[in-house]
Formats: sequence, C-alpha cells, structure tokens
Amino acid sequence: MRHGKKINHLGRTDSHRKAMMANMASSLIKHKRITTTLAKAKALRTYVEPLITKAKNDTTHSRRTVFSYLQDKEVVTELFRDVAAKVANRPGGYTRIIKLVNRLGDNAEMALIELVDYNTTYKAEAAAQPEKKTTRRRGSGKAKKAETAPVAETEAPVSAEAEPSAEDNAPETEPAKGEDKAE
Repeated sequence: MRHGKKINHLGRTDSHRKAMMANMASSLIKHKRITTTLAKAKALRTYVEPLITKAKNDTTHSRRTVFSYLQDKEVVTELFRDVAAKVANRPGGYTRIIKLVNRLGDNAEMALIELVDYNTTYKAEAAAQPEKKTTRRRGSGKAKKAETAPVAETEAPVSAEAEPSAEDNAPETEPAKGEDKAE
C-alpha cells in the first residue's frame, strides 16, 4: 500500500532527486521554460511553486530558505527581484505544463513546463480578448432592478426639415381604470 506517499521518487536516490530538482528549478527560473519528461515536470511543479510563493515575501529569512533549496545566488536574486514582482498579484498556479510528442529514443512522455506570466503568446491573446465579467450562481440585484424599472420610451429624432404634426403636440390622456395604454 502507498498511503500518504505523495512524492514521486523518479527512480533516484534522495540526494540525487534533490539535486536534480534544484537544478531543474534553477533552469526554469533562469530560462522561464524548460522541456523535460512529464513525470519530472509534475514533480518540479510541486517543488518550485512553494519557492515562488516564498519569494513574494522578500525577507532575509525567506531568501535563506529559498537558497537552501536552490544553492545558486544569481537564481535566488532573479527569483526575488524579477519573478516575484511579476507574480505578486497571482494567488498561485505559477507554472504551466504543456504535453509534447513522445521522445523518439524511448517513447517517454515529454512536456514543456513554463512560468505562466512570462509567456508572451498567451498574454497577446488575453490582451486581445476583453475581460469576462465574473458570473455568480445567485441572481444579482441588477437583474431584478432591470425587470422592475419602468421602460423608457424612445422618441425618434426630429429633423430640422420635418415639422411636428398636430398629433405629436396633443396632450396625452390617461387611460381609464382597467384599460391598457395602446402604443
């Protein structure tokens, strides 16, 4: 049984796996996207996303904590300076995994893992589309107000050449009780 065993060991010893994850996370932060196997990409996502979350809080303690994982000063500096500034308002989900075709040699499932905020292709499409309003399950007060609000009558614009007829200037009489106004 594998109860509570969430980590994918990737067929490596603990020290090898930690070194590999640190190197892959450093490469991801440096290059903003890397190509690897799908299993490694999924393992890398669980490794790097907490580090990016930690980088949002720029304190000496969080820098030292992240450095203990990555072991690369330049990468830690870039993470805290550039990446954390871009993801400051994002609540999570800093990486995207895109499946690629299988590798020719051993038919391994390949994937591209990238930092979401650094992809210009998807940002250009998002900028072209207008932002959608959020939908709610319950009806909002706006819909109820629109139903109960009186409908405003629209009048056709009167051109300077046409003179208003006598019917247009006649005062309207209120309909008797029970009669509807016919228009």
